[in-house]
Amino acid sequence: MSTLIDTHAFDYINVLDKAADASWLRNEAIANNIANIDTPYYKRQDVNFEDALNQALKWTHMSDLDRQVHNVSMRRLSVGTYTDSAGYSYRVDDNNVDLDTESAELAANQIKYNGIANSIKAEFQNLRTVIK
Repeated sequence: MSTLIDTHAFDYINVLDKAADASWLRNEAIANNIANIDTPYYKRQDVNFEDALNQALKWTHMSDLDRQVHNVSMRRLSVGTYTDSAGYSYRVDDNNVDLDTESAELAANQIKYNGIANSIKAEFQNLRTVIK
């Protein structure tokens, strides 16, 4: 007899969980950028989960999304912060943080995080429906 875990019902939830973690980390990076807006020589930090996800899905060499998500390596979806445009600065103090850009990125990231959280909730609701 097959169990719920054997059905790979949590594949999308696992990927969405990694996306939520990355979005949360990006929120922290952006907040840190804003906090360091007046710090000389500070270079903005960022997180790029989307590229890691695209690479991980391509690495599976599967044709359809369900198989790609099933075969994706969760290790490949672990992302961290990186220094963005380390050699670029338009300010005299070599700081490359722009408040308007960071504010827009923060708002967009919060919308993305809410969307991910709603998707996780929907996946669990689907599982609950199937179990009933």
